[in-house]
Amino acid sequence: MEAKSKSCLVTGVGGFLGSHVAEHCLATGMRVVGVDDLSGGFRSNVPSGVEFYQGSVCDVGFVKQLFADYYFDYVYHLAAYAAEGLSHFIRHFNYENNLQGSIVLINESVLRDVKCLVFTSSIAVYGAAQTPMTEDTTPMPEDPYGIAKFAVELDLAAARHMFGLNSVVFRPHNVYGERQNTADRYRNVIGIFMQQALTGRPMTIFGDGLQTRAFSHVDDVAPLIARAPLMPAAYNETFNIGADTPHTVLDLARVVADAFDIEPRINHLPARKEVVHAFSDHTRMRRVFEPGPSVELQDGIRRMAEWTKRQPLLPAPRFDNIEVPKNLPPSWQG
Repeated sequence: MEAKSKSCLVTGVGGFLGSHVAEHCLATGMRVVGVDDLSGGFRSNVPSGVEFYQGSVCDVGFVKQLFADYYFDYVYHLAAYAAEGLSHFIRHFNYENNLQGSIVLINESVLRDVKCLVFTSSIAVYGAAQTPMTEDTTPMPEDPYGIAKFAVELDLAAARHMFGLNSVVFRPHNVYGERQNTADRYRNVIGIFMQQALTGRPMTIFGDGLQTRAFSHVDDVAPLIARAPLMPAAYNETFNIGADTPHTVLDLARVVADAFDIEPRINHLPARKEVVHAFSDHTRMRRVFEPGPSVELQDGIRRMAEWTKRQPLLPAPRFDNIEVPKNLPPSWQG
């Protein structure tokens, strides 16, 4: 499926998922313009062939200038600060980056007649819903991150009703793989485990570790996101996307330890308030996209581990602007 002569904008292109989506967009023949403020991503992640601009989607002037300089057929919005648990304690930062920045892009997409805006939401919109979560499950997000994502979904629906802006919404979950930032202590449990394995520290688990997630390799997610605006059947639909099989966090720790050829050592921290079981149904996605076989957890973890071993060991910085320190987990303090 080719999209020669088409132009797209990819936000968050220096990040993990954004860089992979941009790579697949290039493979279809699109001209790809990428933006990232590099607050959580890296310039080295940006694929060769992307026309890169450093800046924030929250900067109205910066975004307006991009849309004035280029015509975009498609906009892929992947820029976000995706730390569900931390979002309770950085509410203003969360809504500014994950909601207000999205609205800036939606406004410009309407004004410039973008054919389709592809938005990566999250299964965080469901909250503690019955599993497996389906797209027909009534969203009841329990954290500010999920609230922001659902608000953007609602705004996209309103923009379609009022202005005819087409969109495709994906709700990915627990995506991991090569290029993920393993130095982020607040999100991406697989990256956290790998950083701890590399530095000889025990793997930290909140609570008993029996909470379940379906960990999804990026190769099962990014290609479908890139294809979305090329598939009319996907327009104005919402798709859960990711792995089908849930695993406990304890099982995950053992798989990561095995990939690093070490014995798993676990440090159980006090449980935090979080959704215990979160995995979703992908029937709708399979019907429209007809994906191939998915990457098994052991294979995906092994691939990411081999990539991680080749990377320089980066420090794990703390988030400096905690807005509400009340009830902040002790391991995130100081």
